[in-house]
Amino acid sequence: MGTPLFPFPPPSPFLSIHSSFSPQILVTASKALLLKQWDWKQAQCTRSWRAIHNVPIASMTFDPTATLLATGGCDGTIKLWDVVKQYCTHNLKGSSGVVHLVEFHPDISLLQLFSSASDCGIRMWDLRSSQCLCVLQSHYSPVTSLAFTPDGASMVSSGRDKICIVWDLKSRTARRTVPVYESVVLLPEDEDFSEVGVKTKEIHFITAGSKGICVLRVWDASSARCVFTQTLPSPPSYGDPRSLTYCLPLPSSLRLATVTAEHNILLYQLPSFTTQQQFVGFNDEVLDVKFLGKGDTHIVVATNSSQLKVFDLATSSCKILYGHTDTVLSLDVFKKGSLFVSCAKDKSVRVWRQDPDSGQVSCVAQGCSHANAVGSITCSRMKESFVVSGSQDCTIKVWDLPETIPETDGDMFQLTSRVTEKAHDKDVNSVAVSPNDKLLVSGSQDRLAKLWSLGAPGADLALLGVFRGHRRGVWCVQFSPMDQVLASSSADGSVKLWSLQDFSCLKVGEGCGSDGLVKLWTIKTNECVKTLDAHQDKVWGLHATRKDDRVVTASADSNITVWTDVTEVEQAEEQAKQEDQILKKQELSNLLHEKKYLKALGLAISLDQPHTVLKVIKGIGEDGAKQLEKTVLKLRQDQKESMLRYCAVWNTNARSCLDAQAVIQVMLTHLSPEELLQYQGARAHLEGLIPYTERHMQRIGRLLQASMFLDYMWQKMRVTGAPAR
Repeated sequence: MGTPLFPFPPPSPFLSIHSSFSPQILVTASKALLLKQWDWKQAQCTRSWRAIHNVPIASMTFDPTATLLATGGCDGTIKLWDVVKQYCTHNLKGSSGVVHLVEFHPDISLLQLFSSASDCGIRMWDLRSSQCLCVLQSHYSPVTSLAFTPDGASMVSSGRDKICIVWDLKSRTARRTVPVYESVVLLPEDEDFSEVGVKTKEIHFITAGSKGICVLRVWDASSARCVFTQTLPSPPSYGDPRSLTYCLPLPSSLRLATVTAEHNILLYQLPSFTTQQQFVGFNDEVLDVKFLGKGDTHIVVATNSSQLKVFDLATSSCKILYGHTDTVLSLDVFKKGSLFVSCAKDKSVRVWRQDPDSGQVSCVAQGCSHANAVGSITCSRMKESFVVSGSQDCTIKVWDLPETIPETDGDMFQLTSRVTEKAHDKDVNSVAVSPNDKLLVSGSQDRLAKLWSLGAPGADLALLGVFRGHRRGVWCVQFSPMDQVLASSSADGSVKLWSLQDFSCLKVGEGCGSDGLVKLWTIKTNECVKTLDAHQDKVWGLHATRKDDRVVTASADSNITVWTDVTEVEQAEEQAKQEDQILKKQELSNLLHEKKYLKALGLAISLDQPHTVLKVIKGIGEDGAKQLEKTVLKLRQDQKESMLRYCAVWNTNARSCLDAQAVIQVMLTHLSPEELLQYQGARAHLEGLIPYTERHMQRIGRLLQASMFLDYMWQKMRVTGAPAR
């Protein structure tokens, strides 16, 4: 049951990747020192070749004509490739250390290449003479990006030394040094950017850095002044996951693509600098996942990160939510589906609201009073009235929600815990609320699960009973939606069902493990009826829709898989198949009765039932060998292939070997060996016929000898018993 919807694989082995100005060509470099050229629209590798570099490639770029590819290696060499004629044109030596940046001059007639290596210098290469024209020295740390003005007369470089330098390429000198951050992109000169402070026609550029600065800035190169700073909903902090590490201009659509420190790609629309789209590059370990939205149209995902990610299942588009300052560990969703809660290592719980119309998500409430990481959270089932959290500080807290929950994060409500209970002696791994909101269960690393009474609003928790029996920590507890039964799973590899009446263990299921398999169990028979194999590591998250027609699973292998229940569809298909088989068998009987042998044999082969085909062959054989020969020769090639396969099976049985030999005789007599060998699997089938045919011949020989001996004895008996004359 189910098909993968979100395959987020681990990082690929590609070390460098670059696309040309042509929309068809993509080139990748791998650790195996191979360069591969792809037609990415057809998803085909069109060519691969050895990179000649002795060590991995660190950087690549195409020239404006998309005919030359430059590769910078970790060995300090630069090689140029003619991707049309497919050969290496240049081997440039002289760089010191890893060549982490290569860029062609936009004016291809100049045939110039710029590169930067670990020595922090920018080398200008003349491709006609393969000589280094000069080394531009002003940076004190590795250069991260180069940007050229449209006329090619100036260049802007940025480095990890937090400065941008404007270079005059004619005099090969630095004109201006601007103290900014890392990545740099020039603003188009022919567009109106007055709303972001661009008042003159001088060179302006955008910077994005990662040293605690997670905003985009627009700078005036002539005055070294910042004229615009992008605003964020919350102030940045050091190591903020929104820190930008790379910028790429998209001039045709007037957009800017940026890469964050957590491998997410954000598309900004210029000149407003508003976020247009977000793509998740890599999730790392997925710790929890829940369906979200009125019709379970979205999923919210907690990864090994302080961010939350909300995916639209219809379009796979993603919204990244910021708020927590440490790894989010657990999620839960209220009944209506638009409100959900999260908890994290930052000792806080947060309540989030999704707007059903726009899909925008905002944090509307927050609670911070745990003394350690909050590892589990659950919400009320009947109304949006309270939240329960379990922490590594061994306590359980009940948080009451206000009757009117704020609509936006601008009016964030500060939660206070109504009840704090020292529930266990070790970490609380899981908490769950009963369907009627009257009971609470907690599972802990101390190997116990405990049942609590939530009571009336304002009342304390009351311990009702303890479930004992697991040999290791309890990782998950859940109430049955139908019966007064509790389920618990443990690190001891077992799943136990408990009675809420007397706290006794009703059933024990073995087979719960960290092998990445998802198992579906029938509780009545305690049998595993389905095993779903789509993950390569521990499955941390599992959630079903309100209709129980889909299940989403999330794993430490970075994959998120949505499974669809296809039981009814499979049953309907099986029933339709059986009805179709009955109709075909009836039609087959009618065709045999009417002696329409060719149609009958073709229909029998389409059923793919060798026994039925054998019956048809026997029926045709009753009208003589000529009729069989005539019918077999009129079959299509694919039908003859099936007949050859069936004959190899029939020939293994003495009851059907004569029919098999009759069909084989027709084929060997009228079909050439070359034609027979073109049939799929013909060689294997023919070789399989030989040993059984020899056995049948030996048996027939023995029968012939026995029959001759009987005839001899009969003749002698007649002579001996003849009357005397």
